[in-house]
Amino acid sequence: MTAQAVADQPVVVYHKRRNTELVLVLAASLMGIGGWLITHINRDDAVPSNWWLIAGVWLLVCVGAHVVVRLRSPYADPVILPCVLALNGLGLAMIHRIDLGNEPVTNGATNQLVWTVLGVVLFALVLVYMRDYRVLQGLSYVLFLAGMVLLLLPLVPGLASRNNDLNGSQIWIEVFGYSFQPAEIAKIALTLAFASYLTENRDLLQLAGRRVLGFQLPRMRDLIPVLVMWAGGIIVLVFENDLGTSLLFFGLFIMMLYVATSQARWVVIGGVLFTGAALAVGRIAPHVATRVSSWLDPFSNYDVNYQIITAQYGMAWGGLFGKGWGLGRPGLTPVASSDFISAAIAEELGLAGLVAVLLIYMLMIGRGLRTALTSSDVFGKLLAAGFSFVFALQVFAIVGGVTRLLPLTGLTTPFMSQGGSSLIANWVIVAILLQISHEARQPVPAEAPLGSIANLADDRTALIDVKPGGLS
Repeated sequence: MTAQAVADQPVVVYHKRRNTELVLVLAASLMGIGGWLITHINRDDAVPSNWWLIAGVWLLVCVGAHVVVRLRSPYADPVILPCVLALNGLGLAMIHRIDLGNEPVTNGATNQLVWTVLGVVLFALVLVYMRDYRVLQGLSYVLFLAGMVLLLLPLVPGLASRNNDLNGSQIWIEVFGYSFQPAEIAKIALTLAFASYLTENRDLLQLAGRRVLGFQLPRMRDLIPVLVMWAGGIIVLVFENDLGTSLLFFGLFIMMLYVATSQARWVVIGGVLFTGAALAVGRIAPHVATRVSSWLDPFSNYDVNYQIITAQYGMAWGGLFGKGWGLGRPGLTPVASSDFISAAIAEELGLAGLVAVLLIYMLMIGRGLRTALTSSDVFGKLLAAGFSFVFALQVFAIVGGVTRLLPLTGLTTPFMSQGGSSLIANWVIVAILLQISHEARQPVPAEAPLGSIANLADDRTALIDVKPGGLS
């Protein structure tokens, strides 16, 4: 392509759109405040005396997050942050509503608000101090090792939390009296590791291998990372009793492999490996068989499948438009504020409300994938796509499990479910995503095409005599 042709190509210049983001942030903040106020109006026929304080704190959190983006990443996508704040606010309002239904009234929403503030603080720190996300490229093996250690940490004797007995999965650890899920931090480390590894090796993964009967077989050395993630997923499934985490990490790796190579063979290989492992483990591990049984025929064992059965009744009672904020009984479902918060939304806001929430998720994920398309470097593309897939897989798995489209996985609903580990990790992911978006959308300094530089090769040179008062 000639220099003139390059110069004639259209140049896409993105606007900052920060005022648009501010308007969307204010609208998003009203969703959470509105849900909280309507709950009290429907239950008590009055708003709480401290409503202005609660509303002011939440408004301050929302506007504060926007100000950080405006100052540090002014070219970032203007839709992602309002979507996150809308989901976070709706989650807080629903957790508060479930708190009011407990006897005695619990304070889950207050704790969740504290975790939200901490998540926004970490969000701001990432945007302020991580000026270039590409510094994380090249640490693929270190990040992968750190991610796998975090993933398998709950199996270390002495670290298991008491929450494991309540939830039925070995996914929590307890340090100095505080419990958290290391898998939530592992999903950041492993996504970074996958993006870095695939950036360095995507050409080999794309081209190497022999073609047999029209199907290009990968080399054994290229299959090793797939088999390692497959083995890690089986360990998590068998020993941690966590189908959701196993599905999330193996599915994430296969999806990123497909994005990096544009070859469907990796999806076929990954699907065959995971399906074969799930069938084999289902025969030897009783807890996996129980998950499948609760999916296909929950009424076969009322005591074991009590949670999914009550959630089904709640959603059916909610109907198309729901019972209204504060007028349902979502608290009858065990752990409604965590795994089953989407069932609580469906009961009180109806199918229409649940679909509206899913549309917000789809908009956020779509803008993340758009960030991947606009990014100019491969690492940024894979990282933005990977983080978008994390949210997409989580929402698909948990809402699909609650509505019995899939076996129940136990994953959290991003930004809505009660839990500090998940909330903080997701806010960090959003910060990295906005940083990639800022780098992709900001104007690039123009470079003069080579053809515009004057050619001086044929020019003659001559000595000139400079005298005081001017040239001679």
